[in-house]
Amino acid sequence: MSEALQNQVVQGVAKGVLTNDDRLFVAKPVTRNGQLLGVLRMSITLDQFQRQFRTLILTILGTLLFTVLVCALISAWLARNMAKPIESMRNFAIEVGRGHLGGQLDIRQEDELGQLATELNRMSQRLASLDKERRAFLANVSHELRTPVSNVLVTLEALADGAVEEIDLRDRFIQTAQDETTRLSRLIQDLLDLGRLEAGVAPLEKQPLNLRDLINRAVRAMELRMRSKNVGIEVNIPDVQLEADPERLLQAFLNILDNAIKKSISDSLVSVSGKIEGGMIAVEIRDRGVGISPKDLPHIFEQFYTADQSRQGNSTGLGLAIARRIVEAHGGTITASSIGVGQGATFTIHLPFDKITS
Repeated sequence: MSEALQNQVVQGVAKGVLTNDDRLFVAKPVTRNGQLLGVLRMSITLDQFQRQFRTLILTILGTLLFTVLVCALISAWLARNMAKPIESMRNFAIEVGRGHLGGQLDIRQEDELGQLATELNRMSQRLASLDKERRAFLANVSHELRTPVSNVLVTLEALADGAVEEIDLRDRFIQTAQDETTRLSRLIQDLLDLGRLEAGVAPLEKQPLNLRDLINRAVRAMELRMRSKNVGIEVNIPDVQLEADPERLLQAFLNILDNAIKKSISDSLVSVSGKIEGGMIAVEIRDRGVGISPKDLPHIFEQFYTADQSRQGNSTGLGLAIARRIVEAHGGTITASSIGVGQGATFTIHLPFDKITS
């Protein structure tokens, strides 16, 4: 106290005045405007301090233990909630692997797991669609192969049963067998071409070529077909150069021109025109034929298209599908449009080009 009266702050351990026990104390002078008003002395026994310290430690440990327990419970809940959709996706993937396609995961979460579930659903639907297309393709191939083979077999049986003795009947049957064999050969070649294009086992042999020259070559190849059907053609193509496989791209244009001539009415005109659209050349092949109905238009490029207007004559039903694969392999697009039945059809091919040569 005497030291505090001398305006000094004093703290330490001292014996109690009445209890004679060890106490922690602090003594501090109280001043106002530089004048000493008195001294404040406070003390606490070491036992009280230790009890309060133990209480604080126990409180901290209890709070820490409670926090760990709550975190463990929350973690278990989160893990269970995360594991449930993951387990559902695992089971879904197993079912897809077993061939059960087209199913849907009912997981609606706005996070990465929800996005993954959405992509799995899309994958399942796409695989189901591809499987349906594969089954339809196999059924169509079986049907298309069965018809010419059956016709040839029936013709040969007729010849073996005596039709060979009648010259006119024999010649007609032989011609039928030749026609069916040619049709079968064309179908097999188209199937091979389509298979190679879709599998990517026939890489494009790209080289610089002039688009106008390529289309003129395709027109010359179809000249006899046009004459036999009394169909004319006009060509107006910009002089551009592009990088492409000439034989493949020629095949695409031949298939589309063949379709246009086949659908054209007698004494009509097929027009082939082109225009520059940005970095693409747009080639339009338009006929004045029967046109395409709105319900058939979305399916015109499908394999073995079964609408009546696409399955006449010796068509295999694969020409437009092959043309689309070739154009897409060159980084282009192909579309079909028609005002309606009897109004003709227009096929538009967009291809990237390198430069305009004139």
